[in-house]
Amino acid sequence: MSKRITRRKFLQESISYGALLLLPRFIFAQTPNPPLSKFNADSTAKEVIRGLDLTGKTIMITGTNSGLGHETMRVLAKHGAHVIATARTAEKAEKAVNSIKGKVTPLVCELTDFSSVIGCAKKVEELNIPLDALICNAGVMQLQELDIVHGLEHQFAVNYLGHFLLSQRLLPLLQRAQQGRLVMISSGLIRKAPEVGIEFDNLDGSKSYNPEVAYGHSKLAMALYATEFERRFANSTVTANALHPGIIHTNLLRHLPWYKSTAASLFDFLIFDKTIEEGTATHCYVATHPSLKKVSGHFFVDCNPATSESPYFSNHLSNEKMAAKLWETSMQLVKKYL
Repeated sequence: MSKRITRRKFLQESISYGALLLLPRFIFAQTPNPPLSKFNADSTAKEVIRGLDLTGKTIMITGTNSGLGHETMRVLAKHGAHVIATARTAEKAEKAVNSIKGKVTPLVCELTDFSSVIGCAKKVEELNIPLDALICNAGVMQLQELDIVHGLEHQFAVNYLGHFLLSQRLLPLLQRAQQGRLVMISSGLIRKAPEVGIEFDNLDGSKSYNPEVAYGHSKLAMALYATEFERRFANSTVTANALHPGIIHTNLLRHLPWYKSTAASLFDFLIFDKTIEEGTATHCYVATHPSLKKVSGHFFVDCNPATSESPYFSNHLSNEKMAAKLWETSMQLVKKYL
């Protein structure tokens, strides 16, 4: 029996870690009667797109230099997709691209610098080809000290607003594709977002700052993007969905305090629910699977739309008023770059 199956079985039988197991299984879909797939928490990216020929497809992924972004890039390129792979620096982008086989174009996209985001978008526009999918994967997690970027709390600016800006600039290319897809990588930690949801009066974190809450806040914004995009572009050929990849040991944990990162390394068997190969399954499923070509505005977990049948249910994901206000606020924040 593999470590993966043993680990999951152990967690299922453990009272102490029962709540941890539930975390990645129960987030929530915006709309009823979502499509179901044959895939689950044990599925890998390789299994999810087995048999799919992505030749002729162009898929852009942010944050491809390590972790989930790198594995998503590798799998999609192996199946024939032209992958536009971004990283914070040219060196990191080139190194990532040179480590895999396939048609891959490296680009720089530093999400803390909105001018860099626009520069990246212009490079993609210069390719003059339709964009079949944009996977907004890059991010930072739980910065221990409040940091301000463009007048905003760092995690909100990078994880959410930088991707909002990038997607707005590239929307015309997504609309040129036969069926374009926006894939927003959110997190199960949206449950840690402020009780009120998006704190429009505290986007800079000056009123209060907690690393975990701020991360959940930014990832809730990512999920609400899909909610509002579905409403605004209901008749479009472009869809937008958000997802929680799972609890995975990646470089995203680099900002955790030493005692948490040490515990994560020592108790990997108990803490982390998925391997990187499994964590990227939902990325690839939402970005490529033919069954989802008309599906938009959902939150996916384990390659399936999550439901509200959960003790972790949150009304925020279906809060259309909040989603609409977030969109309008975001447009005002980035208007000089559009």
